[in-house]
Amino acid sequence: MKPSLTLVIAVYNSVRYLEFIFEALKRQSFKEFEVIIADDGSGPEIKNLIERVRPAVHFPIQHLRQEDAGFRKNVMLNKSIAASQAEYLVFIDGDCVPHHKFLNDHWTHRKVNGVMCGRRVNLSKPITDALTLEDITSGRFETLSLKLLWDGLMSRSSNLEDALRFESNWIRVLLHWNQARILGCNFSIEKKQLEKINGFNEDYKAPGLGEDTDIAYRLELIGVKQYPLRYLAPLYHLYHPQTRAADENKQIFERVVANREAICPNGLRKLS
Repeated sequence: MKPSLTLVIAVYNSVRYLEFIFEALKRQSFKEFEVIIADDGSGPEIKNLIERVRPAVHFPIQHLRQEDAGFRKNVMLNKSIAASQAEYLVFIDGDCVPHHKFLNDHWTHRKVNGVMCGRRVNLSKPITDALTLEDITSGRFETLSLKLLWDGLMSRSSNLEDALRFESNWIRVLLHWNQARILGCNFSIEKKQLEKINGFNEDYKAPGLGEDTDIAYRLELIGVKQYPLRYLAPLYHLYHPQTRAADENKQIFERVVANREAICPNGLRKLS
């Protein structure tokens, strides 16, 4: 049966984190999805994990991999768009564990000609190191425990308010005070909208800007509106050292803005 949506997971090594994600995906209340692992040159451990997990899950898994030749995440994201079987796509990173209602919220609240912009809880190194597979299987990771709240008060974990989920629309409207913006680790969109802008810009060869800010700007140029998913679709970002946008990425994006470039030449298709 053709899936209703495709979940694209961008990975580079971090087998433990991906195992957590697979365990969380088993718990999804929404079932009609496929998973594409967009693998930017991981070692054989990722492949071995997928082969071990595949017989035990209800969703199909495609593993797309390229050789490790530096940061080429956008190349893999474009390959994933091309390979997807669904007309609606959800994007997360391989260090982010989804709440059991995550896919349901993206699917239920999707908008025609819109991009749904989720948020994330940032877990500290001690909280991440202490996380177990049983925490994921049982759903304990979704609770705001006293330990996690204390960690937040000590300014280690952050954005704990983004673990809150409210079914009520009026409560979400009341609490929304910030403008929607795309985070590359938590957004969803119709496949055809990404095809209109020729997908992700493969000129970006380092983290930052290319997976979200660039996409957001070019979608805006073709009239795609950003909608907030705050207090829905919670996502838990596991710890890693912070990365900063490379100077060359800033230069590429400045050129995109200067040219009002909605369609990137180096994307899904290679345009002259």
